[in-house]
Amino acid sequence: MRQQGWLRILAFLAFSWVAFLLVTVKLVRQQDTNDTDSSQRLARALRELDKLHKSNAELNALVLDLNYNPRIDNKKILLSYFQNSKGGGLNGPPEEYELSRRRIFSNTKELWYYVNSELQSLVKEGDGVKVEHISKIKDIIGEHYRSLLKDVTSLADVDGHAVWRQQESENLSNLVQKRLKHLQNPPDCTKARKLVCDLNKGCGYGCQLHHVVYCFIVAYATERTLILRSKGWRYSKGGWQDVFLPLSDTCLLPNGETTNRWPGHRNTQVITLPIIDSINPRPPFLPLALPEDLAPRLNVLHGDPVVWWIGQFLKYMLRPQPATSNKLDEYAKKVKFQKPIVGVHIRRTDKVGTEAAFHKLDEYMVHVEQYYKYKELTDKVDKKRVYLATDEPKLFSEAKRKYPEYEIVGDEDISKTASISKRYSDQSLSGIITDIHFLSLSDYLVCTFSSQVCRVAYEIMNSLHPDASTLYTSLDDIYYYGGQKRRLHVAVLPHKANGPHEMNLLVGDEIAVAGNHWDGYSKGTNLRTKESGLYPTFKVSPKIETASFASYPDVTLSINELQEQKSLLITIQCCKSQV
Repeated sequence: MRQQGWLRILAFLAFSWVAFLLVTVKLVRQQDTNDTDSSQRLARALRELDKLHKSNAELNALVLDLNYNPRIDNKKILLSYFQNSKGGGLNGPPEEYELSRRRIFSNTKELWYYVNSELQSLVKEGDGVKVEHISKIKDIIGEHYRSLLKDVTSLADVDGHAVWRQQESENLSNLVQKRLKHLQNPPDCTKARKLVCDLNKGCGYGCQLHHVVYCFIVAYATERTLILRSKGWRYSKGGWQDVFLPLSDTCLLPNGETTNRWPGHRNTQVITLPIIDSINPRPPFLPLALPEDLAPRLNVLHGDPVVWWIGQFLKYMLRPQPATSNKLDEYAKKVKFQKPIVGVHIRRTDKVGTEAAFHKLDEYMVHVEQYYKYKELTDKVDKKRVYLATDEPKLFSEAKRKYPEYEIVGDEDISKTASISKRYSDQSLSGIITDIHFLSLSDYLVCTFSSQVCRVAYEIMNSLHPDASTLYTSLDDIYYYGGQKRRLHVAVLPHKANGPHEMNLLVGDEIAVAGNHWDGYSKGTNLRTKESGLYPTFKVSPKIETASFASYPDVTLSINELQEQKSLLITIQCCKSQV
């Protein structure tokens, strides 16, 4: 009942905000006849915003009351959850509740994208409305936007399911990691079914990591031990094990009685896999597909389940050798890496003009500042920090000069090793591993998803949190996986095209997504009508596609493993409640 009440409150607030913003935009678009009329309209707008502020304050008071009610014993509630749970797990929230909570958050952001874009266009048009008036409205709307995001986010802390989310994430991660370990360490390597993957794809480090992930997914789906042939790797001649632990403790050789190229036959012992761009026939379990046995749980847990899924393979793959781990620890001390911190990755050199557009430093820092304004609503920020990773060394001095209020963390020397002439040196490999590691450890990530390095950092980040699907801003693409199957949206509201650039939607239509324009609209193709065009992003929801993977029925978490995990969570949460 409480969950339904919170959602009704948020829905009402969101509706009120939408209605007001649409009126505001309409007002400022009208041509001013004189300064008096403009001032009167602005005064009316500010009065309405003051009412909305009071509504937000009431919602804040409700959330705080639910969170800090002294009659609630957090420890007893946690123990009750564990005692009443069945099968070693907590009672989780209804799927509808989690999807609705995340949808409100997502649609609030989409509304901000739309309003911000419209107000920006008004400034450029110079249609008679004073620019300072528009800027003032934009600033106030920005405050309400961040306040509403904070309120929606706080639901996850006070709705009684925070512990479940943490445990469910750890249970699923431990299960997948246990399956991968089982797969990679067969009892008899000479008899094991194997999938051979050559680490020789002609591309950069992030691309090569994704190549190995693709191989690993195919191995997992077909229940074949992955053999990674990495000797002579362009980044390290000694191969993968120079920097990371081997993918297997017991089975590293590609030998077998029978060998064939993909797809081979089930009774073929060793199958060699091509790169994802050349695989034929294409199996149904390529990204963005999820395993049928895990998808229902992931859909409840995570805002973008495929990112969590990819992150689990990286979690297993990127276990560092002791020497690599020591270097990362030493680097953290050297640059004094500490939180809060926003990771900013700026890719330049050969990417610009070929795979990505040029973006100024200021475009990234706008979103960094937004994050800190949002954080300051709940926490005191003594120092604003940015972890800067880039292949353009000059950006370090530019960032320090233009943004003296920020502590710029990073290493210009790493940036120099990312130049095209030094990209495949040992120093470059060490540098890119370091940058990705600390970008993934940041509280928030600002980058371009056209860069595979940025996407790898984001994927790893999602292996470190129950759900980090909202902890980023991409200046260009939505998340994608190279060579992926299509990403789908499903229309939950109808839409009538407003001009030739838009397309019609009926409820239930599936859309193959091309991208998000970050202005309230996405672009795609309606699979029913074959029509391509723009559509309001808030009128759709993501659709998860699944495939039949090997299910590993004999690999499960033991009761002891679950009990240890529950005890740890009780300790952590009880300590938090006492702080």
